[in-house]
Amino acid sequence: MLERILAENGIAVTDEQINKFALYREYLTEYNEKVNLTSITDPDGIDVKHFADSVLLLKYLDIPAGAAVCDVGTGAGFPGVPLLIMRNDIKLTLIEATAKKLVFVDSLLEKLGLSARCVHGRGEELSRLPEFGGRFDVVTARAVAALPKLAGYCLPLVKKGGVFAAMKGDPSPEELSDGEKALAKLGGKIEKVSRYGLNGEKRCIMTVRKK
Repeated sequence: MLERILAENGIAVTDEQINKFALYREYLTEYNEKVNLTSITDPDGIDVKHFADSVLLLKYLDIPAGAAVCDVGTGAGFPGVPLLIMRNDIKLTLIEATAKKLVFVDSLLEKLGLSARCVHGRGEELSRLPEFGGRFDVVTARAVAALPKLAGYCLPLVKKGGVFAAMKGDPSPEELSDGEKALAKLGGKIEKVSRYGLNGEKRCIMTVRKK
């Protein structure tokens, strides 16, 4: 299922990457039996709603080689870990407020043989610290909150000239309008709104440039 969706979207995937996704799927399903990480537990559902949804960001956003990428509210590792499987050149930071989810992600990375920084906390609080504020080339967040709130959580983490990618269902005109106002106050401007279908569901990636 995952290979087919990625092929249809022009994204090449190696056998090694497919094996890593298979290990991820298996470990997520097994771990989810003792700790509630996701309500989506069937293999096709994981492939579509977690893996493909995360990886499709690469179709709509050009992430520079070696970019510092931050995933806010990563949960069970989405979209950050799938992006790292596809692009192990990125320097990835995963932020999550729920400690038990971060414990899973930390052990997952070890299983997959991947390296990323896992940080327990909230984006809006961490962005006030010099270590995190304005430090990232790309910041992502997947369906964490409405766009005006997401702007406040994520844009302060983006360096000047960098990008915030909000991954959501199809936003209403009102949410877009409110989001644009919130972003403008923080020095951000919506550069592109990419709408697409994923297995019959409407999805959207809003690319915001920090001016």
